[in-house]
Amino acid sequence: MQLKAQKNYDATANRDRSLPVFAVGVTFIDESEIHPVASVAFDKAVEDIKEIVCNLPLPTKELHVAPISHVYSTKTSDGKQMLRNLTNSVSDATGKEDLLTHMRMLSLQKIAIENGYTKLVLGSCTSRIACHVLSATVKGQGYSLAADIQYADARWEVPVVLPLRDCPLQELNILCNLDSLKIVDIFNETGTGINGLVSSFVKILQEENPSRECTIVRTAGKLTPFPFNRIPEANVDDADLVSQRRQKKFNLKPIESLPPESFCPICNSPMSCYGNAESRPELFRAACCPSCQYQILPDEASSMDQFYSFLPESIIARAKNGNQKWIREKIQDCLLLDDEDEV
Repeated sequence: MQLKAQKNYDATANRDRSLPVFAVGVTFIDESEIHPVASVAFDKAVEDIKEIVCNLPLPTKELHVAPISHVYSTKTSDGKQMLRNLTNSVSDATGKEDLLTHMRMLSLQKIAIENGYTKLVLGSCTSRIACHVLSATVKGQGYSLAADIQYADARWEVPVVLPLRDCPLQELNILCNLDSLKIVDIFNETGTGINGLVSSFVKILQEENPSRECTIVRTAGKLTPFPFNRIPEANVDDADLVSQRRQKKFNLKPIESLPPESFCPICNSPMSCYGNAESRPELFRAACCPSCQYQILPDEASSMDQFYSFLPESIIARAKNGNQKWIREKIQDCLLLDDEDEV
């Protein structure tokens, strides 16, 4: 895609340059702070990744290796301790796994923002998405499920795309073997909570019927996507036509026809109703989705202050923004429009 865009841009016959040139970077999130691994194995994995990135076709791709605690601050030691305190405060095994997943996304978002990337491309394939569909259903995340399984997700500051959504893991492994592509597996541990049970269950289903994973994803794909499950197109005629075709194909409703969404400050899942998202520990719980409330947040109200103090600033800021949006919706009828005269 990058090579095609470059050729399109350089072609003298194509004056519209509809495919702008773009750069590509590769990010590796170091989770050894949470999942301890032997230093030799970790160093070998990093060297393998560097070799893979160096051997990619020109232009040169930049490699970003960052610890998962990078989401806190540039002070690595402080971030490590805060991350340990945060994960240790979560007693539920499933909640701890989900929290680390959310922290990983925040780390990727921070790296993308700091380096000026405009899209975040994830390697989530059909197999992983099928497991997410079932585990999210078990956790009561049915309302937000449609948001996580689309090709595009623009609710984040850097939009996320899933180009491998229709590729099962077995096919990807075969492709890697045929093309002699090296696979680096360092932090891919089986979960011990709901996520691990669902993964084992889907694996058994897949052995009985090789198309089971695809069936699960196709079934979930019938859910109506959210308005943010599309990336705004450039304001040109051709792009508008492409956008209209894509909305029709994936049943995307116009933004004006759907009510504004409220998002969980921890996992950023859309919620069907607003909670008072004031950035205070005692009110933070009401701003979170039910899954985060019951699996990540502490049960005891007395422990909420300590948990809140361990959260990264990006989560606290999201809660503040959610509160402003909630207040605005409450007083919407009392606000004056720009073209209205003050009475």
